[in-house]
Amino acid sequence: MTDGIEAVTRSVLALALDAASLRQQAIATNIANANAIGYVPQRVSFEEQLLEARRGMAQNGRTDAFALSQVRPRIEAVVDSQGAPMPVQLDMEAADMARNAVQYQALVKGLSRHFSILSMAAGDGRK
Repeated sequence: MTDGIEAVTRSVLALALDAASLRQQAIATNIANANAIGYVPQRVSFEEQLLEARRGMAQNGRTDAFALSQVRPRIEAVVDSQGAPMPVQLDMEAADMARNAVQYQALVKGLSRHFSILSMAAGDGRK
């Protein structure tokens, strides 16, 4: 059971870091092309997929890394209901970039702590 929990924790953290990195790229691209005529803004789809995987794990009663195998952060176009590109709002993009940077730092810190705990467990609690 512990191997399963550790694998899920590591998988979720790795996926979340990938999503945050991809999100930073998408936001930077949006900012760089804010005044480009015809530019279609981008956003990263990840949290929705993770929620779906979580629901699936709850329904089948299994918690393992395999359940996360279909979760992949991906870039999507930001369009309105008619399919027309939404305008880039620089203030919102800057706020999203700041929020994403803080989230990335928190994920890195969490991953570091996770590995510290594993290291302590492997050393029988000694540092």
